[in-house]
Amino acid sequence: MKKRLGLLFCLCMILILTSGCFFTKLVTVPMRFGAATVSIVPVAGNTAHDTVDEAAATIDKAPF
Repeated sequence: MKKRLGLLFCLCMILILTSGCFFTKLVTVPMRFGAATVSIVPVAGNTAHDTVDEAAATIDKAPF
């Protein structure tokens, strides 16, 4: 059981590390989560969500 869990962990890490830059993902995933949480606010939520999502997209395009 532990060997399978270790193998699954290694496969997941390989997929994460090879699908774009890992460092930008570390920054943008919490940003996107925060934006999704803020989007619940009735009036300003969607505007804030769009702004944060645009900033996260810009960071994803960084050549790191």
